[in-house]
Amino acid sequence: MKRALVPFLLAGALVTGLPAAASANPQGPDVSSWQHIDGTKIDWHKVRSSGHDFAMVKATEGLDYINPHFVQDCLVMRAAGVARGAYHYADVRLSPEAQGAYYAAVVLGINGPGDLPPVLDLENSRGLPPEQLIDWTHRYLNTVQALTGRQPIIYTYPNFWRTAMADTHEFNHYPLWIADYNDTLGPLPGGWKNWLFWQFTDNGRIPGIEAPTDINEYSGAGGDIRRLARW
Repeated sequence: MKRALVPFLLAGALVTGLPAAASANPQGPDVSSWQHIDGTKIDWHKVRSSGHDFAMVKATEGLDYINPHFVQDCLVMRAAGVARGAYHYADVRLSPEAQGAYYAAVVLGINGPGDLPPVLDLENSRGLPPEQLIDWTHRYLNTVQALTGRQPIIYTYPNFWRTAMADTHEFNHYPLWIADYNDTLGPLPGGWKNWLFWQFTDNGRIPGIEAPTDINEYSGAGGDIRRLARW
């Protein structure tokens, strides 16, 4: 049954997956297993019709976790015309090269129609000092870019970057997804001048998603969201 269902959904995605015109400032949720309360499915068609052009979905963590809802979410997102961002939650105690390969394999290179660039979620130092964390981050990003052919996006918090990463400026040529839960976005860390995505709340409500969810805004710095997603 599952093997028969996947081709059917993929075929449907080819017919119905063309997204509508993006808004001036596209917004979208960030979802993981936490948004699937008691296994509840996300209604991605409702998410799209409510004006959300993209979504970030947790794909992997460390070397032994795959979001159990990732594949189903991705298939229905594509059918609904929601651009997909997929992120890896870093466990910096483990090999960055192995984690980069694990992520790239799970997201199938994140090079299909509707795919935003790969994302590294970096928010827990696990006690590593800044110099080791910086080295880990370089190695992970280099691995993912080599395997996918796309420059990754870095997701982080201002305080984490300024403390755990010693506010290094070594990564400000990477696109930034910044989490800052305030009415206005404060000064960026790490020498970044611009942000690509801004996570402005961790308690938003969106039609089609039963649980509270993070919501993000796209700055437009990468051009039209459809072009960034290769649609």
